Amino acid sequence: MNLLSTFRGSMMEGFLPAGWDLAKIDRLAEASGVELSKRQAWWHPQFEPLACATVADFDTYMGHEIAREIQLTRQAGQPLILILPVGPMGMYRWTVYFLKEWGVSCEHVHGFNMDEWSDAEGNTLPPENSGSFQYAMQQAFYGPLTTLTVPAKQRHFAWKTELPGYAEQIQALKKQGGKLVTVFGIGRVCHIAFWEPHFAAEFKGEADWKTQTHRLGARLHPLTIEQNALTSFKSRTTLVPAFANTIGPALFLAADRIIGGADGAFNRGMQWQGLSLRMTLRHEPTPWIPSTYMPTLAGRLFYLAELAEPLIAECN
Repeated sequence: MNLLSTFRGSMMEGFLPAGWDLAKIDRLAEASGVELSKRQAWWHPQFEPLACATVADFDTYMGHEIAREIQLTRQAGQPLILILPVGPMGMYRWTVYFLKEWGVSCEHVHGFNMDEWSDAEGNTLPPENSGSFQYAMQQAFYGPLTTLTVPAKQRHFAWKTELPGYAEQIQALKKQGGKLVTVFGIGRVCHIAFWEPHFAAEFKGEADWKTQTHRLGARLHPLTIEQNALTSFKSRTTLVPAFANTIGPALFLAADRIIGGADGAFNRGMQWQGLSLRMTLRHEPTPWIPSTYMPTLAGRLFYLAELAEPLIAECN
């Protein structure tokens, strides 16, 4: 007895994305250990999943990866376009540490935050709100860099007035030789940024889906809201907005390189991201599971080794 055998007539009908084949997803969930990182036919030749033994390792490795991109492009005299997430976050402390240790300035860096909480019209939280992504970035990254920081005019946030101009600005920087790096986490329902799986139903096909640059007031999946209630709002679901402004696949899939992270474990054996990680790595690309496109790009996906352990019941 499981969800598959009790699905009909339950409240789960119509809740999960319509394009999800639950039986297939359940089969993918059987993978664990080294099988999880077994190369798939659709992966980019330079895509690499890397297991991290601890959260401390995860934060350090991912932070180093971001800092190294900043250092290398600085040495090359090349603009760096960073699409940045708020989640995961622990890597920013180490990015700051390495850049300060190396004395590397971020004058050449252009940071584009991939999303921000909003209402249905795209109006966002004020920047002084501790739940806003602009506040988080200032506290974790831009502020601690002090004199080495990204110039204020080169920091971009997913505001109603600014997000629609992201695509044009990024394209102009790429024409100047800029390198585009997408830094990302994987959502509970496998979103990238807040580009949710149920959006797939709105498009004629993959090609149309891939042309989307952004969305204001994106309607979030309930599991996305609850994921953030647990990870960012100390379980207080009532604080989490039901909408967000977000970039779309035309931007996050345009990356020259990707740096991804999956650290979704709690403690006492509890976690929320093991299934999402398996779907990302082992399900062929589909708009119904946005994160499945990330392995088609060059780069690295760091994940907590605990997430690769067998997904079997353990009552906590």
